[in-house]
Amino acid sequence: MMNNKHDSRPVFLNLLRIRQPVTAIASIGHRISGVLLFISLPYLIWLLDQSLLSAQGYEAVAGQLSGSLNKFLLLIIAWAAAHHFFAGIRFLLLDVDIGVELELARKTAKAVNVLGVVGVLVAMVIIL
Repeated sequence: MMNNKHDSRPVFLNLLRIRQPVTAIASIGHRISGVLLFISLPYLIWLLDQSLLSAQGYEAVAGQLSGSLNKFLLLIIAWAAAHHFFAGIRFLLLDVDIGVELELARKTAKAVNVLGVVGVLVAMVIIL
């Protein structure tokens, strides 16, 4: 066994102490929100289907969505939709070389993260 004094591997890597740049947070959030939206689609389509069947179906869906767990899930879906929408626009603009400069990219990433939170706050006013 060879003992190398110049081994550059980390001895302990605490993943909670690593700070990601705001652009990475926006990118990771875009991926997470896309997955959440994809997973929630069958549930949302089922809710829409049930609510359009009849007046009783609408009342059943309204009653189901009045529970606090379902309201919480709707708020998560609202964040996912808002964040995914604004991050998607940001990435489309980056694809056409708008906002690729580092400082502007940081500002737009911050704006995406803030607008995702604003979307949840608007949804909270509507849902709650």
